[in-house]
Amino acid sequence: MVAQGWGKAVSPPVMNSMITMGEVPGGGPAQMDLGELLATRLLVQGNSGSGKSHLLRRLLEQSARMVQQAIIDPEGDFVSLAEKFGHLVIDGADHSEMALHAAGERMRMHRASVVLNLEGLDADQQMRWAAAFLGGMFEVPRQHWYPVLVVVDEAQLFAPAAAGEVSDEARRASLGAMTNLMCRGRKRGLAGIIATQRLAKLAKNVAAEASNFLMGRTFLDIDMARAADLLGMERRQAEAFRDLARGTFVALGPALSRRPLSVRIGSVETESRSAGPVLAPFEPPTAPVHELILAPVPVHDLPARQRKAPAPSAPDLLTQLAAHGEAQASVQAEQEQEEDTAETQAEREARMTAVLRDMMEDEESSFRPVPVLYQDFLVRCRIAGLGRNALDLRRFNRALATARSGVSEDTSSSTQWQEAESRASSLPEDLQAVFLFLARAAIERTPCPSDAQIAKVYGTVSTGRARRLLAWLEDQNLLVLRADGMGRRVLTFIGTGWETLPGMADS
Repeated sequence: MVAQGWGKAVSPPVMNSMITMGEVPGGGPAQMDLGELLATRLLVQGNSGSGKSHLLRRLLEQSARMVQQAIIDPEGDFVSLAEKFGHLVIDGADHSEMALHAAGERMRMHRASVVLNLEGLDADQQMRWAAAFLGGMFEVPRQHWYPVLVVVDEAQLFAPAAAGEVSDEARRASLGAMTNLMCRGRKRGLAGIIATQRLAKLAKNVAAEASNFLMGRTFLDIDMARAADLLGMERRQAEAFRDLARGTFVALGPALSRRPLSVRIGSVETESRSAGPVLAPFEPPTAPVHELILAPVPVHDLPARQRKAPAPSAPDLLTQLAAHGEAQASVQAEQEQEEDTAETQAEREARMTAVLRDMMEDEESSFRPVPVLYQDFLVRCRIAGLGRNALDLRRFNRALATARSGVSEDTSSSTQWQEAESRASSLPEDLQAVFLFLARAAIERTPCPSDAQIAKVYGTVSTGRARRLLAWLEDQNLLVLRADGMGRRVLTFIGTGWETLPGMADS
């Protein structure tokens, strides 16, 4: 209540949460209660061409200025929302799995609407990238649990009912993230809106959590029967789903209608990049088809493995041999020069290490994507006079993992640290920094790092993710966790004798 005037109290204005999705058969508006939708979730089903993506676009446009949005977009259909409504478009092909996990956290912290464009990635990558992004949104600290509409188009790709050609690891990660979104997301402010072409292909435990339904045109008996069951209709009425026009859906749910209601979806302001083909008059080619289709392919258009270089003539061959001899002599001279300047190379590496250590002093560096850090490193190296190509990306990743571990110069020159780096090299790149950070604590006999410290090295604020990383390393028989008599955590590396001092996990 807000005091106003002579001691009178009035309630603050309440935002209207109703959005218009289209029209009902009688001509009136078909409205959706956005506030109710945030609490009860939505499932959209319709065969290809039924207007499913159009429905999602209408819903997103109508609510874009009322609530934060996150769209998992496997085909790049919704990137056009950025121009009209200011959504941030993240191209999955340009970012790592770890970077997308961090992006999921940060988009909730800064309350930015995001379109995750997974176009161009294979199915396995799409599942793992989507799981990472959803995981970051799900694991954000409680103070950032603002309401978010999470729209997942083609949900059967991310929560399949049966195993497909993707890896088991990717399928488990994606299905787990989708299950968390639909089953546990409400308390965290995440309102799942999932759309699928076929209910039979969507995992039942994901579909069952929705309380609102918009069912479009479908033809297969099994899908019509499931749609009828979800809407509380009799099986004999299921045939009606075959006759629905494009853009017409049957709605039911607390945010839509208390009884099945036919809805014609309204127009949209933005356009999809992947609109279907338009029928145009067919004009056969006038030139001879044989010459158009089977003309010889120019050499420069052939793949490299199909090109055949002409045999060199005798003078050309002598020229190539002479050039080869000069190249060999040049290589030998460079090798001799490198031997003479071994100390200079060591100094150069020390300067690059100093640049990295300086970068790590910035608190934000732990949460910046590796490509961004790499570009920053190259700029700093140029300023320091180390040239444009101080390190390639692979060597930079190894150096970054060492820098993030916080190892001292004395420890880094020990044989124990060399063994730790050798063990870390067999792990995925995003886990090497965490492994070396823990190894450094054990080698230097310092207290076992807390979950928050481990999470920061990994590039996240989620302590739950830190605990899962420790569990994974333990499953790989790399280390053992145990508790001392006071409940503090002790970490021991298998086969090395390295062990941390006791430390509190939540300190």
